[in-house]
Amino acid sequence: MAQGLQRCGQVGSPAVRDTFLEVRFRVLAIRLIAEPDRLDVLVLPVRPAASTAEGDTSAEPVPGAVATPDGTADEAAALASAARLTGRAGEIHTQLRPGRTPGRLLLLGIGDGDEAAWRTAGATLARSASAETHITIALPAEVTTAAVRGLTEGLLLAPYRFRLTEAGDRPALTDVDLLLADPSAYEDTVATARTTAAMTHLARDLTNTPSSVKTPQWFADQVAAAAADLPDLRLRVRGPAELTTEGFGGILAVGGGSASGPRLVELDWHPANARTHVVLIGKGITFDTGGISIKPVAAMKLMRKDMAGAAAVVAATLGAAALRLPVRITTLAPLAENMVSGSAFRPGDVIRHYGGTTSETTNSDAEGRLVLADALAYAVQQLKPDLLLDLATLTGANSVALGKRTAALYSENDELAAGVLAAAEAAGESAWRMPLHTDYVEYLGSEIADLYSAPAQGAGSVLAALYLREFTGDLRDRWLHVDMSAPSWADGDQAEVSRGATGWGVRSLLRWLADVD
Repeated sequence: MAQGLQRCGQVGSPAVRDTFLEVRFRVLAIRLIAEPDRLDVLVLPVRPAASTAEGDTSAEPVPGAVATPDGTADEAAALASAARLTGRAGEIHTQLRPGRTPGRLLLLGIGDGDEAAWRTAGATLARSASAETHITIALPAEVTTAAVRGLTEGLLLAPYRFRLTEAGDRPALTDVDLLLADPSAYEDTVATARTTAAMTHLARDLTNTPSSVKTPQWFADQVAAAAADLPDLRLRVRGPAELTTEGFGGILAVGGGSASGPRLVELDWHPANARTHVVLIGKGITFDTGGISIKPVAAMKLMRKDMAGAAAVVAATLGAAALRLPVRITTLAPLAENMVSGSAFRPGDVIRHYGGTTSETTNSDAEGRLVLADALAYAVQQLKPDLLLDLATLTGANSVALGKRTAALYSENDELAAGVLAAAEAAGESAWRMPLHTDYVEYLGSEIADLYSAPAQGAGSVLAALYLREFTGDLRDRWLHVDMSAPSWADGDQAEVSRGATGWGVRSLLRWLADVD
C-alpha cells in the first residue's frame, strides 16, 4: 500500500467481503411486501396473553397488518393454547400442514414487542428455520420501525459463521419476506439494519482472521479494500519509517519485536454538512504473545482477537460513510504485533510517546495502552476533535469485574457517557459505567519516567483507564474509554451473537454517531 493520503471508494458490496480468506454463508435477502407471493412457510408472531389470572403464562397471536390465508389465525390461536406457549421473545413452535398452504406454520414469540425482543426473535428464527429456503413473516398491524430494525438485525446477524474451509453444513435459508401493509414506510429502516449487520460482519471477519494472515499491513490493506470508491472518505497509512520520523514511540516499541512492522491507519469521513468532529481510536494488536512478559498458552491462543477495538471503529466509520451520517469521523487504528525476539521491548524500558510523555514499561503484556497513548496524544495535538472515544480489548480485569458480556465504560463527561450507554442499550450491546478513582492516580508515578504503564496496585481496568486519561490533554472532559475485552468474544451462540468474534461496538457506535449533533 502506498504511504500517505488516499481517496477511497464504495463500501458494503459482496466484493469487500471477498477480500477475506474465510468462506461464510450467504447473506439473507430480505424483501418488504404487501401481498405474499410464496407461502412455503408462514411465521405468525405471538405474545403473552393479557390476563389478570395469577400465574397465567399463555400466549395469543398478534393481529397482522395483512390478511393471511383463511384459517391460519384461528389455527394459530388454538396451537398457542395447545402447545402451552408463553409468547416470550424467541420462543418457536412449528406446525406441519401437509397438502395445505402454507405447508408449515411457525409461531414466533415476540415478548413485549420492543426492539430488543424482536431482535431476539429474529435471531432465533434464523437459526431455527435454517433448513428452510424461504419464509414469510406476517408482521403486526402496529409494528414500529424499531421493531422492524430489531427483527432485521437479528435475522442477519445470527447465522454468521467464520470458516476457512468449504466443509460443514450451510443454512438453506436465503430469502425472507416481511409482510407489511405499507412496505415503503420501512425501506430506510431495513437498509440501515442491513448496513449495520454488514459492518458488524466486517468487524467479526477482521477479528476472526488468524494472525498467520492478519499482520498489521494485511489489516491496513483490508481497510483500503473495504473503503474503495466511497466519496468523502480518505485514508492514510503510516509505516515504520513515518512512525519513527513523527515520534510514535509506543507503537514502534510494541511492534519492534515482530518481523511484520507496525502501522497506523488514519481513516477520515468528512461530509460537507458535518458540524461535529469525533475521533475514534481502536486498539489494533494483531497478535499478542505478551512479549518478554510472555503469556501462558491458554491465555495466548485467542490473541488474534486483540485488535477487536480497531476492527470495531474502522467498521463503524465505514458504516457511517455508507449511511452518509452528518458527522465528521477520524478513526485511528494503531496496529502492531507484540512478539518475542531480540528486538522486543523489555519490562523496565522507558518509551517516549508521541508528544514527548514517557512511560516506564513494567509489563510488556500491558502493550495495548502504549499504542493507544500514542494515538490519543496525536489526536489531541493534531486533530483537535470535539469528542474523543477509544475502544480496546485492554484488560482481563474487565471480565473479572463485569463478566463475559459487558464492557467497562469510563468518562468524566456525564452527558457523553449517558449518550453512549443509551446507544449501546438500544443496539443490544451491554456496557456499564465504571469509576475513575482519583486516589489510584498516585500508582502511575514512576521514579525515572512520567508514568508507570502498568502499576501492580489498584484495580486493573480502572488503572488502565487512568493511564490513558493522562494522554487526553484538554480533551479530558470530552473523552470516553471502553474496555471491551470480555464482550469482544463469545464462547457460544446467544441471540444475535454468534460464537467467536462478536463485532462488539459497531452497533453501539453507529447508533451513537447517528445522534451526534
